[in-house]
Parts: sequence; structure tokens; C-alpha cells
Amino acid sequence: MSDTLSSPQTVLPDKGADSGTGYKEQFERSLGKFESFAVAFSFISITTGLFSTYGSVLVSSGPIGMWTWPIATLGTLLVALVFGLLASKIPLSGFSYQWASRLVNPVLGWWFGWMSFAFIAVVLLAVDYGLAQVALFPLLGLEYSPAAGAITTVVVLFIQMLLIIWSTPILTKINNMAVGAEVIAMIGLIVGIGIAVTFFGKGQASNLLSTGIAPTEHYYGWLGPFMLSGLLGAFTLVGWEAAANLAEETLNPKQVVPRAMVHAVLASGVMGTLFLMVIGMGLGDQVAELSKSSAPVADVIRITLGETLSKLILLVVCVAIFACGLVIMTSNSRLVHAMARDGRLPFAEALSYVPRPTGGPLWATIVAALIPMIIVLSFYSDPDALTQILGAATLLPALLYSATVLLYIGTRHKQLHHADDFTLGKWEWPVVVGACLWLFVELCVFMIPADFRVAQMYVLGLIAVGAVVFACVWVTRRKQLEQMPPIQHYL
Repeated sequence: MSDTLSSPQTVLPDKGADSGTGYKEQFERSLGKFESFAVAFSFISITTGLFSTYGSVLVSSGPIGMWTWPIATLGTLLVALVFGLLASKIPLSGFSYQWASRLVNPVLGWWFGWMSFAFIAVVLLAVDYGLAQVALFPLLGLEYSPAAGAITTVVVLFIQMLLIIWSTPILTKINNMAVGAEVIAMIGLIVGIGIAVTFFGKGQASNLLSTGIAPTEHYYGWLGPFMLSGLLGAFTLVGWEAAANLAEETLNPKQVVPRAMVHAVLASGVMGTLFLMVIGMGLGDQVAELSKSSAPVADVIRITLGETLSKLILLVVCVAIFACGLVIMTSNSRLVHAMARDGRLPFAEALSYVPRPTGGPLWATIVAALIPMIIVLSFYSDPDALTQILGAATLLPALLYSATVLLYIGTRHKQLHHADDFTLGKWEWPVVVGACLWLFVELCVFMIPADFRVAQMYVLGLIAVGAVVFACVWVTRRKQLEQMPPIQHYL
């Protein structure tokens, strides 16, 4: 891979001036290299994904299912590289919405935007619901119930909404602190559990090759239990494109954003592999028992490291998951704002309103919070709510990533190349082909088996809702739907 970035700095316009994007700058550019990386890393949040999904993987595939994680990391890294090519050419809030609108047409872009909104909303719900079930309730020693989980999720969503509206610098500081704490906690857990297993006999290395309570018939077959464990990586290693969604708040985004996405995937993949190894070994001889737990990762930490240290780690995990949800809601608020300022949504004038450059878009953020609140209240008494949400939150990004990679392939011939673009040189086509192969396998895993029928129904429901919203926009704002502001500096 090569990275031909000859311009050391992108010249930034004065605040409020036309930046060559067709828009007046409404946000302050305050995100540097680390902040952009932190946004992508925090959205991925391996603690969030692994705490939320590991229990499902134990049931469906057993501890050995963790070995799909490195495969998912490689595949996701290839997809992130393709996204980096697009993010460098069109560094605007709205990421895939902007890319499809400008490279094909605004109608296709609208649907990319809607699917992105649905994906981020569902992932936000899964993250905040998971915060209650697998981290907060175990930390406080409370008995979990679906009703209590739903109420807690609504409260968390409300707090995140207020923080985003109030101050971008404050939420950036919270996220930076959370990312630092998460990295330290993950390294500490890897070392601590590894020592407990290796020197104090609190685990078994043989678990890494155990199928546990999972069915063993055709285990390694096409779409068998082993392949189903891909949920672990497919749910967790998503959202790194949030760095692209905050491009208009990033310094030198053409260079910073692509690297931030790739580095976040790579760091998450490596740490996640090591963490899954020690957690798998830490199951010890209680694989069957812990597979039935609502929070098996928290249980392994308690068993191997003791009650006191377990509580401390869970506190850090709660902060990391909260920050993950904070970044996700921020990303969705920027997407809603980007579509609204182009007149692509009902009540566009209100949804595009930004009270001040250091805060979030007011009504766009409220919408980004309100939709998950409504959805979670519909799951008020469902004990399988988290599993169902996880399924939808896995299928939606797979569909969106596949469509975006195909978008790049189909429009590559019309894209102009500039000296400061992020490029892959001779590795471009091998990376693109590899990304396509990974996404094909991922879609097969989550489209063909009956296990994901509920998730597929949710996706179809979201598409149906999108059709209603699109019809309203088409009838009331057709002229705006057919036009896009020119961007002089990027295409």
C-alpha cells in the first residue's frame, strides 16, 4: 500500500466562509489526528462489541468461534481502505450519502443516507441497551430485567443527547478520556487474565479449540456454526467511518480521515484477538455454565481477577460503552444535518440548524436520540431484545458497506485524481477485490441462515419506513432532491 499525499496541509477557509464544498462552514474544525482516530476507535469499541456479543457466540459456536475475529479484521481492513479512497475525495459530513449523491445522483444518495441513518440508529440502540445488560447492571449488582434495561437505555440516550447539543469540545474530551481508559483497561485485562490462566491455573488453553454447547453437526460446513460466529466481528468492527462523518470538523481531513479509519480497525482487531484468547481460556471448566450467562465476559473477569478488580474494570467498560454511544449519536446527528441542509428531509430548515459552531445541530441530534428511544420502548418486555437488535445491527452495515464498495467500483472512472488524495497505488485492485470477497461471504452468513430472519424483517421494516419518508420528500421537495451544491475543490 502506498499513500501519495504530497500536500502537507489542506488550506482551511475562515469560519463561516465557503470552503469550496458548496456549504458555509457551520462547525469549528477542532479534531486532529488523535481525535479523528478516537472517534473511529470509540465507535468500534471492542469492549462494547465483545461484552455484548460474546454470549451469543458461545451459544451458537462455542469458544472456538473467536477465530473468525482475525478473518473479520482482515476483511474489514480492506473495506476501510476502500472507504478511505472515497473519504479523501469527498471529505464532507454525510459520508456515503454525499458520495453516492455526487458520484451518481441525489436520489441514490438519499437512499444511502437513509440506510446509513437506520444502521447508526440501530447500532446506537444496541450499544446503549448492551451498556445496561452486560456492564452497568453487573457493576451495580442489580438483577437485570428487560423493562429495567429499556428504561436505563432511554435515560442514557437522553444524557448523551444533551452532551452532544451542548458542546463538541466536551464530548471530544470525554471520548478521548474513554478511549485512553479503554486501551489501558484492555491491555490490563489481557495481561491480568493471561497471568491468572498461565500461572494460577484459572483457565484452560484447550477452550480455544472447544465448541462448548454449540451443535457439532456440520460445524465447519458452509454456513455452519463456525461461520455464524462471524457475528462477533461483523457487529463489533463497524462504525469506523464515523471519522468520515465528522470530516467537516477535522483538520486536514483528506489526509487524516482515511488513516484514522484504517488505524482504528487495525488496533481494534489486534487487541480484540488477544482479549478473546484470554477470555476463552478464562472460561476454565465452566464453559457450559457461562454460556448461559447474560454477561459471560464480566463473569470471567470476576472469576479470574476477583470481585474488586472486576468492579473497577466494569466501571471503565461502562465509561467506554457510554462514550461509544456518544460518538454514534454524534455521527448520526451529523448525517441528519448533512441531508437536511440539502433539503432532503421533512422539516429540513429546523434539522439543519446549528446554534453555535462548538455545539451539535439541535433538532438533528434530538431526532438521532428520539428514534432509538421509540424503538427500545417497543422492546420493553422482550427478554431476547438484545439478540434481535444485534442481528439487525450486523446486517445493516454489511449491506451499506457492500453498496459503497460497489459505488466506488462503478464510479472510479469518473473520479478526478489530485496530488493530495489518499491512494493505494498498485494495491488498489487487490484491496477492492478482497473487500468484495469478504462482503460477499458476510452477506451470505447473515442473509441465508434462518437464524437472522428476525433481523431481516427489521431491515425490511426500516426500508418500508424509508420509502414513506422518501415519498414525502419527493412530493414536497422534489426540486431540492434533484440538485446538489457544487464542490470545486474535490471533484
